[in-house]
Amino acid sequence: MLIVMKSDATEAQIESVVSIIEDLGYRAHTMPGATRTAIGITGNQTSVDPSHFENLPGVADAIRVSKPYKLISLDLRPEKTVVRVGDATIGGDELALIAGPCAIESRAQAFAIAEAVRRSGARFFRGGAYKPRTSPYAFQGLGEEGLRILADIREAYGLKIVTEALDENGIDLVERYGDMIQIGARNMQNFSLLRRAGKSHLPILLKRGLSATLDEWLLAAEYVMSEGNYQIVLCERGIRTFAQHTRNTLDLAAIPAVRRLSHLPVIVDPSHGTGKNFMVTPLARASVAVGADGLIVEVHDQPDHALSDGAQALTLEQYEELVTEVRSIREVITPAAVG
Repeated sequence: MLIVMKSDATEAQIESVVSIIEDLGYRAHTMPGATRTAIGITGNQTSVDPSHFENLPGVADAIRVSKPYKLISLDLRPEKTVVRVGDATIGGDELALIAGPCAIESRAQAFAIAEAVRRSGARFFRGGAYKPRTSPYAFQGLGEEGLRILADIREAYGLKIVTEALDENGIDLVERYGDMIQIGARNMQNFSLLRRAGKSHLPILLKRGLSATLDEWLLAAEYVMSEGNYQIVLCERGIRTFAQHTRNTLDLAAIPAVRRLSHLPVIVDPSHGTGKNFMVTPLARASVAVGADGLIVEVHDQPDHALSDGAQALTLEQYEELVTEVRSIREVITPAAVG
């Protein structure tokens, strides 16, 4: 159920509707918009009777929602969500660039890359302190020491830290050291982790699962939002197909498809989406051209010596070229730039 308030509805009227929803044993999700406020209802096992709300002061309409996801849908919020990470944003006018190594390997390595990321004008630095690896013998990350290095990078360069949490305890640690919690592809349907992320005060970067459909991906975001965290960024990072020329198949059609369904911003990971260094920049250009709100790319000062995913990491010089190219494309396709 979705309650749409009139454009001139008062705060008291909105609070009254929220109170009635809670008295009925449901949960209210208030979403202020540019012209009106919408209130989503969750927690109901059966359909909610619209007559509870239709005649309340300030209510314009009570709408049954037929989609499996409610809170992330355009029905609830026609305006696009702009996720705020401190003084940086994802989903606004500026193309969001999240760059850094796959894994934090050492202080010297991380700071060398962070210097290049800051110099490029990017606002976000990515780096894994805990790495979910297919092999138990592969480098698993530096753990909390890696998080401390990331926090030092934020202090030194003012970059917002995006890093992955593998479990609920991991979220506690990222909340202490980071600015944005990444839920990786392998954890997209880890529902206890999603619910914990929904209780966090930090924004969430939700990667699409290895073989997830669009609906499964969006429902994972609904899990987070149903717990009260509305600051979610979706990340397309490629899915498994029969193709052998890339590590994964980057599904750029997902970007306009999500636009038709959800108000959440969408970024693209061309590094995991291809797994090959020479493909990253072309796919990054294509991602921006189809309307992605940002990119998350892997950069390394010495890719040949990387302890994790060196084959898909850009050199510092290649990263600088990518930034120049995608910003040029963004300027061309942004309506404000044309006008």
